[in-house]
Amino acid sequence: MWKRDEAVRQPAQPAVPTNDAAAAAPAAAAQAVRPETMKSQNARDVVNIGKSVVIKGELNGSEDLTIEGHVEGRIELRDHVLTIGPNGKIKAELFAKAVVVLGEVIGNVSASEKVDIRENGSVEGDITSPRVAIAEGAHFRGSVDMANKGGKAAAGPRPAESKPQPVTGPQPVAQQQPQQAQKVG
Repeated sequence: MWKRDEAVRQPAQPAVPTNDAAAAAPAAAAQAVRPETMKSQNARDVVNIGKSVVIKGELNGSEDLTIEGHVEGRIELRDHVLTIGPNGKIKAELFAKAVVVLGEVIGNVSASEKVDIRENGSVEGDITSPRVAIAEGAHFRGSVDMANKGGKAAAGPRPAESKPQPVTGPQPVAQQQPQQAQKVG
């Protein structure tokens, strides 16, 4: 198993002194570059699952994930981006901050920010997200619920919800009926 502390340590120097300064310079440059490279890789926090990998079961994580392989079950990355690569074949329920589909998904997709089905991407299942983008050439079969974070529907009152009209004063029941008849007829 690889340990970061061991990789950063300088290897033991040979006991025989060398007069070749040209050979020592590239080794020192490689050691100087290596820690910087490791920092940039760790700062991204992105995990890739290759196209030959098959996972059956539940997949949880706290970093961005790109899947090129096959996954069956449930994938949960609530605060991170899930990308289904062009070779990815997913039969699972997906929960993430954002979902980008370049491959094939069979199952319901739930994202707190956005679902993006790119060209040649395919989703068969229901989508729940405040923002949904489906590119030309993409395949989608299912329903879309564009609920925002509060769980309410998109902006605006529903047609069935009408505001009551203010009443100007008390009117006798006998007068209301003829006025309504005149408006209709």
